Amino acid sequence: MKITVLTLFPEMFAPLKESIIGRATQSGKLQIEIVNIRDYSQDKHKKCDDYPFGGGAGMVMMPQPIDAAVNAVDPERKARRIYTSPQGETFTQGKAQELSSCEHIVILCGHYEGVDRRILDLEFDEEISIGDYVLTGGELPAMVICDCVARYVDGVLSSGSLVDESFADGLLEYPQYTRPAIYRGMSVPEVLLSGNHAEVDKWRREQSEKLTKERRPDLFGKR
Repeated sequence: MKITVLTLFPEMFAPLKESIIGRATQSGKLQIEIVNIRDYSQDKHKKCDDYPFGGGAGMVMMPQPIDAAVNAVDPERKARRIYTSPQGETFTQGKAQELSSCEHIVILCGHYEGVDRRILDLEFDEEISIGDYVLTGGELPAMVICDCVARYVDGVLSSGSLVDESFADGLLEYPQYTRPAIYRGMSVPEVLLSGNHAEVDKWRREQSEKLTKERRPDLFGKR
């Protein structure tokens, strides 16, 4: 799978070279391409933004550099083209699974006051939001999408890692414990030390349901 990110600030994506995602790209299981939109600007100063028509605060990203960049990385328009925006569909685990089936995803990171609407209508398939709040730019949402989608790419994680995690079955994940068995006077639940796998599975299911009812009753109601 290939993910291409179009951004004005490519340096912000250094964290994707680390940990699980970094190992996945180094091994060839995943390809992440970071593209500087400024490289495609026809302006001699590589300008990519201008004042909004009608007035208002801030600047708006111009259509020409984005148009040239997206069509350079996806000339046959085969990729799923996404714009990160607070106005978009809320990103979910289900959406991540859906996107992981794509061979190529292109993510446009907005900045300043946003992007000229015409280029979004002409060249992009959908808008995605990671929550009901506004950030200074689309780079952090793009990294969230990259990280979440990458986890579903074959070979990035072991298959078992995706089975019992939060949202996998419409529930939050059960509590986790490791050594030592007693820490600062608090003991690991006895059932986890019993070796009885059926009872462990039962306990974990009960804990998942309890946590979901307490913290995310909206999820429990959808099951």
